[in-house]
Amino acid sequence: MWARLNDVLVALTYPPALSACLLALAALAMLTGRRRSAALLGAAAFAWSALLSMPSVSEALRASLENRHPRMEIERLPRADAVVVLGGGYHYPWIDRPHVDPRTLPYSRLAAGARAFLAGRAPRVILSGGGAQGRTEAETMARAITRFGVPTEALLLDVRSRDTEDNARNTAVIARRHGIRRVLLVTSALHMPRAVRLFEATGLEVVPAPVPEPTSRRDGLGRWLPSFSALWRSGRALKEYLALAEVDWRY
Repeated sequence: MWARLNDVLVALTYPPALSACLLALAALAMLTGRRRSAALLGAAAFAWSALLSMPSVSEALRASLENRHPRMEIERLPRADAVVVLGGGYHYPWIDRPHVDPRTLPYSRLAAGARAFLAGRAPRVILSGGGAQGRTEAETMARAITRFGVPTEALLLDVRSRDTEDNARNTAVIARRHGIRRVLLVTSALHMPRAVRLFEATGLEVVPAPVPEPTSRRDGLGRWLPSFSALWRSGRALKEYLALAEVDWRY
């Protein structure tokens, strides 16, 4: 029951989905003679998506999550027993370049994890990410991170995780097996509040090492003009808020 309700709520975090529901309610109100209610619902439907499609609004919504764990220079990070990098996809366009420098990839989780390892912040790197078939995300991450000079013998792989809760639970198992207590957690700044909450719930000591995501390049009036990119980014932030609320409720 809860799983189905959660799926519906997650779907509604994408602004056009909620707008479509409001428009459907507006149509129903119109058919039943409630013209005033129909007008209000219709206006709310368009206003909701229009507001969240503005880059300035989208960035403010995302910043409310991202600023909970401010970024810190690698040299200022405390030492830990391991760096944990959470998977964020299989696609690494730089993986086959002749020369790859992690300092030139500010938005890459793997590059951030490599920089922490190479700076001597921790002697191990745990890569967490599963897969349905073939090579898992963690295995792809392992191939990619070695391009930065991280040796394979320093890597520990979690190849079974399907979501953030799995990431935390499976990493904790690996950590206990190898005597790891404090970890530098690397994931996107937007995802970090929820990830920290779940990892701490396993008993691990967590030091957040958030990775920024690209922001809107629009300036001036352009920051108030609707865009599909801003709408999608707003949807991601709303999804994180919903997921974080669920985690807080359960833990």
